[in-house]
Formats: sequence, C-alpha cells, structure tokens
Amino acid sequence: LIIRMKINSSNITGYHSTSSIKKKQQEVVGFLEANKIDFQQMDIAGDEDNRKWMRENVPGEKKPQNGIPLPPQIFNEERYCGDFESFFSAKEENIIYSFLGLAPPPGTKVGTAVLPRETYILFS
Repeated sequence: LIIRMKINSSNITGYHSTSSIKKKQQEVVGFLEANKIDFQQMDIAGDEDNRKWMRENVPGEKKPQNGIPLPPQIFNEERYCGDFESFFSAKEENIIYSFLGLAPPPGTKVGTAVLPRETYILFS
C-alpha cells in the first residue's frame, strides 16, 4: 500500500495568519515524515488548479463563512478527512491512522477504519 499525501504549500504573503498556517503545515509534514508516510507537496498559492481543487472538495459545512477554507485540509483520495484541528484531535486521541484512512503499523494500538487507499493533505 502506497499512501500519497498531497500537501499544498506556498510562500503566501499578506495573510496575518501566515506563520500559523506554516506551523500547522510543519506539524503535519513532521508527523508524516516521522511515520514514514509518503506525501507529495503541492503549491496552492502558485497553482490555480490545486487551489481550485482544494476549495471545491472541502465540504460546505467545513468551510468558513467566507467560503474559502484555509490549509491544511486533509483528504484520502476524494474523501475529505478534515482540517488541522481534526488532525490534531485525532493525534491526541490516538486515532490518527483511522482519521487518515490508513491501517496502523503492526504493533500499534490505535483504531482502524476501512477507507480508500490514497490520502491527500492540502496545505498552503
């Protein structure tokens, strides 16, 4: 099983929360690297197609009032997993593999779920 995490990232300027977004992004990337989960970094600031895909695929009830979700947004194939807060909660509750739609590594005591095979994480 190869997990392909799509991480949308960029050097966004002009947002007051840029450092907050970068910190969240780094936390997710650090987790993926530490757990040897393959991922692909994607730029949503410089790539309109990536930005459009992220905005179209975050469920309406998960979008802020302005309709534009901020990264990171996490997907497993086309299935939306959640945003950074959901990711963080899943880590704290020791259900991160289930959250990502992945089978936990052998010997890991965490919950599991049967989900699609590829996971995408969208960042800015």
